[in-house]
Amino acid sequence: MALNPEQLLQMTIDAAESIKAHDLVALDLRGISLVADYFVICHGNSDTQVQSIASEVRKRAHDANVVIRGMEGVNAARWVLIDLGDVVVHIFHRDEREYYNIERLWSDAKVVEKV
Repeated sequence: MALNPEQLLQMTIDAAESIKAHDLVALDLRGISLVADYFVICHGNSDTQVQSIASEVRKRAHDANVVIRGMEGVNAARWVLIDLGDVVVHIFHRDEREYYNIERLWSDAKVVEKV
């Protein structure tokens, strides 16, 4: 059975939190963008942590039979993007997150408080 967007969002948040992702924010893009329903944004404090978060998201998506439409940046571990369709995950290295500040770029989106 396919996950609905909210279940996919929760799965992604749970995966990132299990690896102690920092400052996790979920943005509701419905009605704002056709790219995805939600963005999940978080960061790790080291290359290893960024890669571990990405690996856990990938593993849980695979376990739930969710198709990963694209995954970029894992080797560099500075900004990993995982496209799960309705949810796009951005996993930054701390320094890159401060530099790109994509929350500001999507400031029209509502922050999801609880799923």
